Amino acid sequence: MSAVVPATASPVAGGRPAWLAGMPGARALGAPLLIVLILAMMLVPLPPFALDLLFSFNIALSLVVLMVASYTKRTLDFAAFPTVLLVTTLMRLSLNVASTRAVLLNGHTGTGAAGQVIESFAHFLIGGSFAVGIVVFAILTIINFVVITKGAGRIAEVSARFALDAMPGKQMAIDADMAAGSIDEKEARKRRNEVTQEAEFYGSMDGASKFVRGDAIAGILILFINVIGGLAIGVLQHNLPVASAAETYVLLAIGDGLVAQVPALVISVAAGLIVSRVGEEDIGNQVATQLFAIPRALGLTAAVVGVLGLIPGMPHIPFLLLAGLFGWGAWFLAKLANRPKPAEPDAPVAGANPNGEASWDDVTPVDILGLEVGYRLIALVDKAQGGDLLGRIKGVRKKFAGEVGFLPPPVHIRDNLELHPSAYRILLRGVVVGEGQAFAGMFLAINPGHIKVPLAGTVTRDPAFGLEATWIEARLREQAQASGYTVVDASTVLATHLNHVMQSQAAQLLGRAEVQDLLDHAKKYAPGLVEDTVPKQVPLPVLQKVLRNLLEETVHIRDLRAVLEILAENGGVTDPELLTREVRIGLAAAIVQGLYGAQKELGVLAVEPGLEQVLVQALSPQATAPLDPGMAELLVQQAAEAAKEQEEAGLPACLLVPDRIRTPMARLVRRKAPRLHVLAHSEIPRTHTIQIQRVIGVAP
Repeated sequence: MSAVVPATASPVAGGRPAWLAGMPGARALGAPLLIVLILAMMLVPLPPFALDLLFSFNIALSLVVLMVASYTKRTLDFAAFPTVLLVTTLMRLSLNVASTRAVLLNGHTGTGAAGQVIESFAHFLIGGSFAVGIVVFAILTIINFVVITKGAGRIAEVSARFALDAMPGKQMAIDADMAAGSIDEKEARKRRNEVTQEAEFYGSMDGASKFVRGDAIAGILILFINVIGGLAIGVLQHNLPVASAAETYVLLAIGDGLVAQVPALVISVAAGLIVSRVGEEDIGNQVATQLFAIPRALGLTAAVVGVLGLIPGMPHIPFLLLAGLFGWGAWFLAKLANRPKPAEPDAPVAGANPNGEASWDDVTPVDILGLEVGYRLIALVDKAQGGDLLGRIKGVRKKFAGEVGFLPPPVHIRDNLELHPSAYRILLRGVVVGEGQAFAGMFLAINPGHIKVPLAGTVTRDPAFGLEATWIEARLREQAQASGYTVVDASTVLATHLNHVMQSQAAQLLGRAEVQDLLDHAKKYAPGLVEDTVPKQVPLPVLQKVLRNLLEETVHIRDLRAVLEILAENGGVTDPELLTREVRIGLAAAIVQGLYGAQKELGVLAVEPGLEQVLVQALSPQATAPLDPGMAELLVQQAAEAAKEQEEAGLPACLLVPDRIRTPMARLVRRKAPRLHVLAHSEIPRTHTIQIQRVIGVAP
């Protein structure tokens, strides 16, 4: 039986308990007030009852911190731990000062001078023997200072360095996920904040570990100061015998030290749990599922412990009891592992004809956009196996619609046993337009271009952009990110490649049905404009051709209202090429902004004036002589080289030419320089200026 909990009944608001969310003033005053009270304990004498209450609170608080650290699933879920570590350390030191004052002022009255908590630790835990107390205090201090604190500090130091080194790779991986459409901008911003907070957390933990270390040293010094000061005050000021003074003041000093060291040890263990955790699961579940998950390990342990229990002279009962317990655990886990899984019913075959005769059901239409995968990649599609490729493809289509301006056709995914088990193919109307390989459970480490550190794995290239990359195992992911690689999983590789193909083939994806759907959508916000333009002034096939011309040169059609208004102004023109030219001029500001952003000075490529005159004579609509093939090949080669240099320098690759030859020049260079944008002089807004970066056609 399940119940639906309304949103208003949630005990947590904004990541905080509801009772805190309703008191913003208390939250604002709580931390400063607590710090002031802690500092006041160093200056104001406290009665024994107040010391008992505060020491008990200190122990309880340390246990709360330990429990929270144990049940925390992610490190950042307890991001306030470094601050908590500082506050608890300051509280222990303040209590040490307050208890020292009470011991030295009233120690001559007996062992209850500083409260019952210190007296109980002095008598119950160490049996009233200060020699035993000194040994126990030394052991606790060594465990805390040498073992736990030093190890946790080292882990925090290494984690901080690795987190800082891995930040660029993680940021680029987030950008890759957002480019693939698997996450939106809000989720990307959230992940970037988490990456930054993770680095800041480990950096803070590296420094906060010094608090615990200093606390341990301060505890040792305070113990010796209390012992020496107490003996001096008891003997010289209160005229107590040396033995009586030693019994009282030394026991109180040791009890005071133990009361402080026990919470310090608990807090140190919590710090170790926080910085040493791996994965997003609480410690209890991790230990239970990983340490006791292999029946063979428990069985061998039971056998070894049982043999030890049979050796003469060994304590038989404890060893044999443990052997039986481990043996039962191994048998129980093996029984669970061998339990048969319920069989899934066979799905009926769709469209099966019981008569065996051919029918129209046997004629299946060709998918506009398809994805074929090898059998090893089926796990990426199957949600039951943890596959998230379907969700990522939905994100790709959503991102494409938001950027390009129309809803792309659905992607039909099917397995193909003829493919390599780890291969996939992207098909457009049955024609392969992209293919590659992906390995489920592995990660692709993409080299941005400047990393020289090699990785152990299968060297390949990013299927979408052709960058150098390496398929690595999951255990090497952190190492690759720390080295600066962009690390993505197999689903992201497929989704990114699909997004790249869809962007490059946007014109082919815009069919007659998509144009009609686009017009139906535009009628919701501009019904009169659509009815007056299509098909009264511009036929639907002409509109489709204009929109395809724009998409072929990566001009998005999100602003369909502006496109229709420009077409309506040129209603007497039926030539799609002339209409495309007018639309590009009308969208010039948007085209330039899409390439250069907010820059007002546009760095462009230009053609040598003499060669430009030749191109005008050969490529203009009134040309009578064709362009020489050798000259055309040389021009295209130089344009491709110039575009590559611009991209490597991080600048847009744009070629500026006269209006009459813009369209034929764009088609000419598209073969070898598909990412080179060709702009006409009339497409430069009046608010912008141009700066020629390089001239094409000049002999080097």
